Amino acid sequence: MAGVLYIVSTPIGNPDDITLRALRILREVAIVAAEDTQSTSALFAHHAIDTPLTSYHNLNKEDKTSVFLRRLEDGQSVALVSDAGTPVISDPGSFLVTQALAAGIRVMPIPGPSAVLAALSASGLAGDTFVFQGYLPGRTGSRRRLLEQMRGEHRTLILFEYPNRLRVTLEDIRAVLGNRRIVLAQDLTTSCEEFVRGTAEEVLRSVASPPHRGDITLVVEGNRHRKRSGATRRVRSATRQRASGL
Repeated sequence: MAGVLYIVSTPIGNPDDITLRALRILREVAIVAAEDTQSTSALFAHHAIDTPLTSYHNLNKEDKTSVFLRRLEDGQSVALVSDAGTPVISDPGSFLVTQALAAGIRVMPIPGPSAVLAALSASGLAGDTFVFQGYLPGRTGSRRRLLEQMRGEHRTLILFEYPNRLRVTLEDIRAVLGNRRIVLAQDLTTSCEEFVRGTAEEVLRSVASPPHRGDITLVVEGNRHRKRSGATRRVRSATRQRASGL
């Protein structure tokens, strides 16, 4: 019988934010494929886990995937973890998952922490519908073009960003999307956790120089004007229908 590929969510900051099931799976599998072995080694030390670790990232994913598939087909189970949070979200894990499924391997999620949902839940912005974009392009032109495409989006927008690109990204958001409300969530669940709330201009003024350190999630208000305009059109249409007897 083939093994199971487990997609295991790990803490985004606080090492105690891990489920009992995740700890059990990480101890039981034959090997753990980690995006960042250094981060995962620290987590393993904290929880006294001695399962073998191996790296799995964009530079070696094709070679390593074939190795993992052979082990899975031989009956060994494998756990996939990212450097923090839920795997496959803005990391190379999706390649392993698709190849495992194509080979008939069972893939099981072990849910847990997510920076996307943690930031959204405490943002104070609408959480009924949202769009997760991940990291914006590094080049200014490409970044602005993508933001242009999202200008009319009424749903809350969630982004990841690197500290050294934070200021330019905020400047582009202000220039392209307007002075919307933004929540900057940094170092979530750690002792240094910080939320900065305000308009794009207000958040920009609060950004330190040199740049912030630590993981950053941006939650951006959707286009409220478009949402109101759509509702207004529906009301006007209904009014016209009533007036015409429809």
